[in-house]
Amino acid sequence: MQDLYQQESARLLGVAKRIARDNALAEDIVHDAFIKIWTRAASFDPARGSARGWIFIVTRHLALNFMRDNAREVQVSEHSEMALHDLASMQTSSGNVDSFDYRARSGRIYVCLEQLEPARRNCILHAYVDGYSHSQISQKLGTPLGTVKAWIKRSLVVLRECMG
Repeated sequence: MQDLYQQESARLLGVAKRIARDNALAEDIVHDAFIKIWTRAASFDPARGSARGWIFIVTRHLALNFMRDNAREVQVSEHSEMALHDLASMQTSSGNVDSFDYRARSGRIYVCLEQLEPARRNCILHAYVDGYSHSQISQKLGTPLGTVKAWIKRSLVVLRECMG
């Protein structure tokens, strides 16, 4: 377990931080994830995917569940609201711009992601890295919800074939 922790904790922390957007909370989520990985190791099914994928899914689900269960409203001042609106306007994706620096990492998944069009790749990464819902991705990209769902579904098929 110590070897697994040393090998994967930094990456799992990155996943948790992207979702929780808080370092201390992300560290707690990773801690809980390792406890769950340890106690539920027997539930891992190699026929359904890799062990690395399974531990990332465990961490991602814990982070998403925590965020959903502890959702709260944050009061935003008028000045902050305007700044957030300006930032969101600047970050609106046209679907042709890559918003992720996934190439900086190595691994087969990144080769497979490269095969996807940038808009579809962004949908996959927003869903599985950032933890966004389909409707949040639709809003972020300015793309109809049905299109986002179709892109994700088709892209997952392409990724599965590439990884297979």
